[in-house]
Amino acid sequence: MQKSVRYNEGHALYLALLARKEGTKRGYLSKKTAETNRWHEKWFALYQNVLFYFEGEQSARPAGMYMLEGCNCERVPAPKGCAAGSAKDAALDKQHYFTVLFGHEGQKPLELRCEDEADGDEWVEAIHQASYSDILIEREVLMQKYIHLVQIVETEKVAANQLRHQLEDQDTEIERLKSEIVALNKTKEKMRPYQGNQEDEDPDIKKIKKVQSFMRGWLCRRKWKTIVQDYICSPHAESMRKRNQIVFNMVEAESEYVHQLYVLVNCFLRPLRMAASSKKPPISHDDVSSIFLNSETIMFLHEIFHQGLKARIANWPTLILADLFDILLPMLNIYQEFVRNHQYSLQVLANCKQNRDFDKLLKQYEANPACEGRMLETFLTYPMFQIPRYIITLHELLAHTPHEHVERKSLEFAKSKLEELSRVMHDEVSDTENIRKNLAIERTIVEGCDILLDTSQTFIRQGSLIQVPSVERGKLSKVRLGSLSLKKEGERQCFLFTKHFLICTRSSGGKLHLLKTGGVLSLIECTLVEEAEAS
Repeated sequence: MQKSVRYNEGHALYLALLARKEGTKRGYLSKKTAETNRWHEKWFALYQNVLFYFEGEQSARPAGMYMLEGCNCERVPAPKGCAAGSAKDAALDKQHYFTVLFGHEGQKPLELRCEDEADGDEWVEAIHQASYSDILIEREVLMQKYIHLVQIVETEKVAANQLRHQLEDQDTEIERLKSEIVALNKTKEKMRPYQGNQEDEDPDIKKIKKVQSFMRGWLCRRKWKTIVQDYICSPHAESMRKRNQIVFNMVEAESEYVHQLYVLVNCFLRPLRMAASSKKPPISHDDVSSIFLNSETIMFLHEIFHQGLKARIANWPTLILADLFDILLPMLNIYQEFVRNHQYSLQVLANCKQNRDFDKLLKQYEANPACEGRMLETFLTYPMFQIPRYIITLHELLAHTPHEHVERKSLEFAKSKLEELSRVMHDEVSDTENIRKNLAIERTIVEGCDILLDTSQTFIRQGSLIQVPSVERGKLSKVRLGSLSLKKEGERQCFLFTKHFLICTRSSGGKLHLLKTGGVLSLIECTLVEEAEAS
């Protein structure tokens, strides 16, 4: 006799009490029993990822519960038996049915129904959201946002302290100016007797002074106009205009990139993740993770960076960007993992496309107007070019930033860090691609080839060559590649590496076979001899 499963009943009753008071969704539903196929009205309460049901709303003890982790809920049409003409069947036909599908075999689905369509939609959506794994993912995303916001708060605190010191200095300057004004007012009061004498001046003298005052004002305005026009035409002003235009273009490019990441995550990643949780998944969760990796985290990072750029543009013409790059640089290491995984993700995607169901589903996603006719591979390639785009933008920005500019050193530091990160990613991608290329060649050779498992073996090139027979000239016999008993020319498939040279023959079935003699040649022990064309 199979033993029953033990569980902590006291804690379950405590959770049921919380569900009755604080449940995400509560209300009456009709539940279909698996034994008699009859419908019974129960009072349900959803708390986190556990669904309790009671005999009535005032019942203190639950009649049962269901664990919803890994489950899927979907609307279903009314059973065919409800389409009869009686009044009772007509009432049942107005019911709204939905089913909870459990993520393993052997467990019958939970069939439920309610009278209100809106209430049914709320139940389906609430059961969809009842996943502890989704809560963990959301918690991780919120934690990353929290860390970034903490850094922004610290930066704002430093800026606030600087502004506070500036305000204190300005208050001191205002007090000094006030004291000067008081002193000037006292001097003016002392000079009033002399001003009374000036009022008795000759009218012609007054006219001359008025003309002189007008001429002084005109000359002053003309001088300032010349100064302003000279500055507008100066190289410094032209450089500042170009610098501002580069910043505006950078904001537009960042906005477009964030939109591309949004389409990648919301039109492909999240729908495929939901499809992987369905009853007949066209793709596994591991394949979804391999294809998209940390695309969602990259999207959240650049959304925050884009908001910071827009805030800086709001303060134009003062454009300070160095502090934004100081915050962004430590987080760009997530691109290393994405770039290193890019080629593998495309291979996994190509393998998944062999599945007709997946290929059909992917074409539906790509037909979305937001994709603008672009394929999933195109969206997966966009993050590969973001680091080089930042390097080019900083290079252009520095070209139009004066050496005495307050941001010069910070921008140069950001550019050097991005170039260093780009070199590291390029080296890692080159090593990874070389290993994958060697393994791909090794799998095409029927007998296999152990030397290709050496990670220091770098692929150079491959192609078809004609192997000629040995020719003796006098006493000297020059040994050609391959078998010494070769009597006629033959086409060989050759692979050149840094340390070895492989010679293969291709069978009628298209498979490659290493030559039994001379199929693997060590380049250290070989000598290349160039001959003139034989007659």
